[in-house]
Amino acid sequence: MNLRIQSRIGVQAPSARIWSLIEDLSGWDRWNPIETGVSGTIAFGGQIALTERVEGLPERQIQYRVAEWQPLTQLVLAEKRGWQFNALRFYEIDELEPGNCIVANGLILSGFRGEGFHDKNRRVIRNACDRVSEAIKRVAEAG
Repeated sequence: MNLRIQSRIGVQAPSARIWSLIEDLSGWDRWNPIETGVSGTIAFGGQIALTERVEGLPERQIQYRVAEWQPLTQLVLAEKRGWQFNALRFYEIDELEPGNCIVANGLILSGFRGEGFHDKNRRVIRNACDRVSEAIKRVAEAG
């Protein structure tokens, strides 16, 4: 079973401006409150390393693999967290009309241990995703 935790927010900015924030990995420290020290390459199979700081959970060093990406639309990062526990971290941009987008970010958890993690931590993770949504909105709308 896949369990999804996400936050969606309306952003009054073009998808290109929002995507430029996401694709500038070294710039995440300027806007992303939970994922910092980001390095790597956005390419199929590319590796992305970062530090995750979610209030209420231990700080983690993560090595993601780029599972899927489409410029101006989405970035999906995969992590095998252990036996029966996989996670997909995603950012999605849906441009409703020029300068008007819905941005989503979140986690998709799978595996038996992923279900347990979801049940125990979904509120904490949802709050972290909400903070990311609010930050990307603020920075993208400021130009």
